[in-house]
Amino acid sequence: MDFKQQAAQAAAALIKDGSIIGLGAGSTMVHMVSSLKEEKDKGLSFKVLTSSFATRQLLLKSGFAVLNTSDIEAIDIYFDGCDQFDVNLNALKSGGGIHTQEKLLATMAKEFVIVGDESKFSGKLETKFPLVIEVLPQAASFVPTRVQSFFPGVKTLMRLGDKKDGAVITENGNYLFDLWFNDWPELSKLNPVLKNIPGIVETSLFYNIAAKAIIAGESGVRTLYPGSA
Repeated sequence: MDFKQQAAQAAAALIKDGSIIGLGAGSTMVHMVSSLKEEKDKGLSFKVLTSSFATRQLLLKSGFAVLNTSDIEAIDIYFDGCDQFDVNLNALKSGGGIHTQEKLLATMAKEFVIVGDESKFSGKLETKFPLVIEVLPQAASFVPTRVQSFFPGVKTLMRLGDKKDGAVITENGNYLFDLWFNDWPELSKLNPVLKNIPGIVETSLFYNIAAKAIIAGESGVRTLYPGSA
């Protein structure tokens, strides 16, 4: 059993009968789906929805009926992985480019739980991962210039497709820009500054949202809380 699978099984133990469960994207969520199916087969009753196309397909193949986010006002618990999270459980989610949908579910949830292996934890966020912003196509030229005015030295790169000529287009019909910082600005101010720029839909920094993180490693499974690691 790998560490992500161990973390997923521990996370699934948090589910209560009658809950509405949200899932994100990534390899850990593959294990979460398997763990949820085990709980369902044991007789636990719950409903599911997801921010991810791939996770949705996996849930459907596993026999789950998947709710539509637009029909739901709130969910009980949302599980997702991340690229990295810090001691306060501030997380970066830059890989899949669906952070707008992921942040919506994380904010809708009574409890957002980060799940993964212990390599995802760092005392302080590192700059080896970018901050990603989703940008309206009409603002594709304006936004990088305005970002640069607030954060001189940041590298702002439009995300291009590796199997398609041109820009990556989100499910919302927008562009993605990767922001590479040499040093992170104060995290508490980063989202407000960026979200105040017209044309930016959402950022991939999940600041002060996660309630706990469940990670697994050589020393076993651990549950971390903001400021407790």
